[in-house]
Amino acid sequence: MSVETLPPLREVIAKHQLSARKALGQNFLLDLTLTARIARIPGDLSGMDVLEVGPGPGGLTRGLLSEGARRVLAIEKDPRCLPALAEIAEAAPGRLQVIEGDALEVDALAHLTPPIAICANLPYNVGTELLIRWLTPPEWPPFWSSLTLMFQKEVAERITAEPGSKAYGRLAILSQWRATPRIALTLPPGAFTPPPKVSSAVVHLTALPEPRFPAQPKLLERVVAAAFNQRRKMLRAALKGLAPDIEDRLHTAGIAPTERAERVPLEAFCALARTFE
Repeated sequence: MSVETLPPLREVIAKHQLSARKALGQNFLLDLTLTARIARIPGDLSGMDVLEVGPGPGGLTRGLLSEGARRVLAIEKDPRCLPALAEIAEAAPGRLQVIEGDALEVDALAHLTPPIAICANLPYNVGTELLIRWLTPPEWPPFWSSLTLMFQKEVAERITAEPGSKAYGRLAILSQWRATPRIALTLPPGAFTPPPKVSSAVVHLTALPEPRFPAQPKLLERVVAAAFNQRRKMLRAALKGLAPDIEDRLHTAGIAPTERAERVPLEAFCALARTFE
């Protein structure tokens, strides 16, 4: 049996009694045409290992293997899904490794060989935390070359937001400082089982060889956090706790002290962070 001749996912779910669990943030994507589209977003996978988090019954897993991924490492917290994933591993000998565990705790890099792509229909309850971890490693460039991740549409819009929009904030700055993100696909609630209450979107992020503008990561995060924690205030007020001469620092960075955080571009935040070095 090959991956292409495996039974439909609805049969797999019925056979293994895999009802989605809200506590695990599960919403299964059963349309193999859609999972194949997602698997094609990162481009040629033939020479890459792929990390997948939360494969569930394995719809996207099948797509990644069918699209030629050299190897797929799937981390699954729900033990009920393991037999279904074992059937896929049997159909793709030596190309799928499944680890039962929490993706926040598993050292995935110990099981992967570069180049590495990450592609996942992330559980909603850990999606943003995993993204932030992947964007803030101790050293840059990171172990991955691209991220292709499913989020709630609202989160996807925050990742790709531009200055001046309501969605623009810390997540946009963090994502766009070290990567190039774009929304590659939008999916309605009805594409999932069970349907979530909101639409979803797949975001593709390509890692930059170095950050877009120079800044120390911890200083940039500190400045951005302070600015957006009180986003309705003028920056001279929102940032006054960082330094007594904050207005002078804002002027040095080319930012008007009366400006608000949501209107300040990434380059200016980096310039402001450099005044604290």
